[in-house]
Amino acid sequence: MTPDTVMTIGRGALELALALAAPLLLAALVTGVVVSAFQAATQINEMTLSFIPKLLVMTLVLVIAGPWMLRILISYTRELIMSIPGLLY
Repeated sequence: MTPDTVMTIGRGALELALALAAPLLLAALVTGVVVSAFQAATQINEMTLSFIPKLLVMTLVLVIAGPWMLRILISYTRELIMSIPGLLY
């Protein structure tokens, strides 16, 4: 296994991790901005107020995007396992 192969596999893993985390992180970001705008408008400064909406939105995103995320992860893992014989020379 060459260093280029290791770098290619590592880059693919990082890209996959970013693609899988992006929906959850974006949902949390948007929810946090909306809740913060609501808190600023109503002058409610409760730190725990943003936790429950973020939790609910992230659960909803996992329910909606979960099958897609699982398919992508299984596909990557299958490709990685199938490429093992070609990597060992």
